[in-house]
Amino acid sequence: MTNLIFKIVTILILLVSSVAFAQDFQGKAIYQTKTTLDMDFAGSGIPADRIEMIKERMKSQLEKTYTLTFNKTASIYKEEEKLDQTAGGRGGMRFMMMGGGASGNYYKNTQTKTSSKESEFSGKNFLIKDNLVVYDWKMEQETKMIGQNLCFKATTVIEMPKRETNFRFGRRGSNEEDEEENKEPEMEQVIVTAWYTLDVPVSHGPGDYWGLPGLILEVAYANTNILCTKIIMNPKDKIEITEPSKGKEVSQKEYDEIIVEKMKEMRERMRNERQKGGNEGHRIRIGG
Repeated sequence: MTNLIFKIVTILILLVSSVAFAQDFQGKAIYQTKTTLDMDFAGSGIPADRIEMIKERMKSQLEKTYTLTFNKTASIYKEEEKLDQTAGGRGGMRFMMMGGGASGNYYKNTQTKTSSKESEFSGKNFLIKDNLVVYDWKMEQETKMIGQNLCFKATTVIEMPKRETNFRFGRRGSNEEDEEENKEPEMEQVIVTAWYTLDVPVSHGPGDYWGLPGLILEVAYANTNILCTKIIMNPKDKIEITEPSKGKEVSQKEYDEIIVEKMKEMRERMRNERQKGGNEGHRIRIGG
């Protein structure tokens, strides 16, 4: 009887220790993202010093650093804040970054298969709550080293709005802008290549990506590459990984519709400003 009680107590202690370890376990991964675009300034009439400003401004928008903080089942993906020293928007120059992604904490839970994104747009805070996209990953035979980690290749196919990779800069007439606004985005099938490591046995990854048997260290699709540059396991300073709760709650579809409507309003307002000032200005639009 004594031996039975001892075994039961031992099992209970092991279970409690296991749960405590799972709760205490935490890691951090740093990712560098880069999107490449070909820029054609021929015939734009833009001064050379302004061209350099545009290139720097676009680089800051197309090359970013993110931190993924994770435990066994949940993660938070967030862009690292940096000082923007570029002077965008001066002299009639307009930068319009399109897209409905998160601008704050991006929380994913692989156990409940749900996500919550904090996003600020047009002076309002939104909380985008939705189900995680379930990817149909195909396990490939290739392997490679990323840092000190052996990584395995996996691929999937997603559908996304077709994006231009070659940009010509210049003035546009109002008719061209109207046609562009009313045009439905063209969709295309895009192959996503991911590299994951079993050295970190969690199902997390950067951005929207997850669902592999190890931490995703690299993702490449279209003209975008996301690469992990550093992994810190069980850092001394723990970060509480909790689901965001602030902001107007919307679904991803509802948020995308809000973005489209607000962008139309912004274009109309800028068009009126240009007409009043007698200056067509330069307008640069990036994204889908």
